This record gives sequence, structure tokens and C-alpha cells, in this order.
Amino acid sequence: MSSPAPQVSVIKMYAAREEIYPREAKGRYASLRWICVWLTQLTFYGLPWLRWNDRQAVLFDLGARKFYIFGVVLWPQDFIYLAALLIICAYLLFLATAIAGRVWCGFACPQTVYTEIFMWIERKIEGTRSARMRLDKQPASFSKFGKKFAKHAAWGGVAIWTGFTFVGYFTPIGVLMQETANTTLGGWETFWILFYALATYGNAGWLREQVCKYMCPYARFQSSMFDKDTLIITYDEKRGKPRGALQKDLAGSSKSGDCIDCTMCVQVCPTGIDIRKGLQYECICCAACVDACNTVMDKVGFDRGLIRYSTENALKNNLSIKKIRQRALRPRVLIYTAILVTIVAVFFGSLATRSTLKMDVIRDRGSMGREVDDGVIENVYKLQIMNTDEMPHRYRIAVAGIDTIRIVSTSEVSLMSTESRAVPVRIQVDPGKGTRGSNKISFQLIALDTNQKPVKEKAVFFVPR
Repeated sequence: MSSPAPQVSVIKMYAAREEIYPREAKGRYASLRWICVWLTQLTFYGLPWLRWNDRQAVLFDLGARKFYIFGVVLWPQDFIYLAALLIICAYLLFLATAIAGRVWCGFACPQTVYTEIFMWIERKIEGTRSARMRLDKQPASFSKFGKKFAKHAAWGGVAIWTGFTFVGYFTPIGVLMQETANTTLGGWETFWILFYALATYGNAGWLREQVCKYMCPYARFQSSMFDKDTLIITYDEKRGKPRGALQKDLAGSSKSGDCIDCTMCVQVCPTGIDIRKGLQYECICCAACVDACNTVMDKVGFDRGLIRYSTENALKNNLSIKKIRQRALRPRVLIYTAILVTIVAVFFGSLATRSTLKMDVIRDRGSMGREVDDGVIENVYKLQIMNTDEMPHRYRIAVAGIDTIRIVSTSEVSLMSTESRAVPVRIQVDPGKGTRGSNKISFQLIALDTNQKPVKEKAVFFVPR
């Protein structure tokens, strides 16, 4: 007798997506979210069109290896400023998370912002939540196809313009616009416009909450920055229970908890969670559920705040808003703030005192040192001089370190704005001066038309043995 076939259990590594139809939320936090949408997008779409000193105000010219940020021009040697800026952004995120949870995710993250824009387009074309649900269940028809086509065409237009603007930060947007109009757009520009457009269209139009739940690493490690005094979206379980339809006794008081189980908090949630089940990593703290719940509480005559921004300690110990604010100044927050203030002060102090003149000295390795007329020793160098200012300047090259050392080539050089040039320099010393072998010398670059501090670089002069 044969034994029965073993049972095979299937473990799903990825949950199939269930379509989410978020209801539009209206209230204080929804208005704040739209303010963030306007501020971020006016900045993103508007910056490439601003002019500064007859050039684009913000331009990352990778070909010329120059970053223009208003009045500051950064070169590859200034990479430390970019690193410092990234560190500042990281600590700002840490500080905001320690105080108010995932407030960045809920109000200013590009994924949230563009999803909000795409959902607004969707509501304008396909209608309310119930209308969208009915439309998706309808069989194919000309009307359904027209609405879907109009929605995706509008999404595509926003995505293409977003990709175009993104590339406009790396190629002057005026040039980009002219090349597009003349159909002479380069291959790389075309690729990145379409790539960024596809990313915007796919993430904000199709993936939406999937990005926040599965693709964004922030959702996974955010809990390490939370503590019991971090502001999060909370449901007051004591006040809400027992849940159920609104029932009142003869005296007019409620016979159940304040939660009437209307599920409005679930219907407005962009990630499809039920906040009444407690804090979940999918929650992006957009506060849509707060607005929805407050609206319902107003209608049924209960106090607002059944769902609200609060902390674990506040719920447990029934703390007042004043106490919550006092406990916000705790060691973690103070440490983040102190580090952030220090880095910002050093960053802007260094940027303000940064010299717009740079010089590197490169020896001619093919000729360590040679004798010329009457035993005179000559060395050849190449000075890489960079004028990072946006004005042309004249400079004088000086050398010191050995008696009778002098420059026998051109000692003055003029550089245009933001120009870098390699200047060959021949240095000579008289016979018998300096020791055989390596001698320490220094080059000095002196601005002739400004009061800029001279730049000094060390070098070695070689006397043949």
C-alpha cells in the first residue's frame, strides 16, 4: 500500500496587492499637506528658471565639473560641502523623527507629494472614492476608456514635465527647452527625462503605498529613533471602546464609546491601514485619519481628538499638551539639536570664509632638475590655478625658499570667471645656491585687483647631485 503524498505548504514571500481607494480628507492637516505640496513643487519646478549673474541660479554642470548654487560655485575639490549638506539633511530627519515621528513622510516626501498630486487628478477625472470603485467594476465601455485615458494622459504630462525639470538642473533649462523644440535633444538628456518621468509615473500612479511599505527603508528603521515621548498618530482606545453604532439613552448620553465604527479613518488612509489597531510601520503620519475622525466627531457632537497626534506616555499618563511639549526637550532631542547646530555653524562659517582662489603645484616628473647656462639650475612646474569667483581676476605668481630663486617664465596670469587653467612655470636658482637633492620652496599666488588673501602652496626644488 503506497503512502499518501506529502502535503506541500506554500509560503508567500510577498502579499498580493489589494487596490486602495483613499477617500479625500478635508481638515487642518490636509490643508497643511497641500501647503507642503505647493511649497515643494514651486521650489522644484521654479528654481531652474531663476537667473543669477546672467546664468541659471541652480545648475549642476557635470560636464564642466562645476556646481552653481546662487552666488556659490563649487568644484570637485569642494566635495566636502556636499558631504556636510547631506549630513545636515540626515540630522534634520533624525531630529524631526525623534520629535514628531514620520512627519517628513506624511507631508514633504516626494513620494507623498506626487501621490497627492496624482490622486487629485484621479479624483477630478474619475470622481469620488465610491465613483472610482464603481468605475473599476464596470465592464469595458467607451466612457470608461475615455476617463482612464484622460487620467493616464494627465499623469504622463505631469511625469514628463517632472523629468524635464529634473534634467534642467544638470543641463541649462533654456538650452534644454530649445533643443526639445528643435528636436535636437541629446541621447543622455532624453534617457534621463524619460527615466525620471517613468519613475514618477510608476511610483505615484501605480505603486503608491507599495513604495512606502516595501521599497522605502525608512519605514523599517524608523522605530530605532522613536521613544515613548515621540509624537505619533494615536487612537485613544480607552475613549473609543466599546466600538459600535451611535446609541443614546433617554437622557441623551452615549451608551457606547466615542468610536462609532464608521471606518472613515480607514477609508482616507493612503496606505490602507486601520489606525485603531495601534501604531504600524505602514503609517506615514499624514494625519488624514485625524481630519476624518475630527469631522465625524463634530457631526455626532463628541469632542475632537479620538484620533490625534500624541505620545505613548501622554496616552498612558493622561498628559496635557503643555506636559507633552515639556517632555519634547529630552536628551535625545537635545543631542541631535546640538550636533545639528554645530554642523550647520561650521558649514556656513567655512562657506563664508572659503577662498575663491585655488592652486595646486605639480612637478614635471620628466625633468627632476637640470643645468642651463653657466651652471644655473632650473626646475619646471605646472600650476593648476582655479578662479572660483564669478568675476575675472589678475594674479601674480611668486616663489620663495632658496636664495636667488626666481621665475623666468611669465609671472602674471589672468583668469576669466570660474576658469581653471594649467600654467607652466620655470624656476631657476644661481650656481651654488641650495643643497644638493631636495629643497623646500613655496609658491604664492597674489590677486592684483582684489584684496583677497594670497594662496600659498609648498613644493620641492631639486638640485642635481
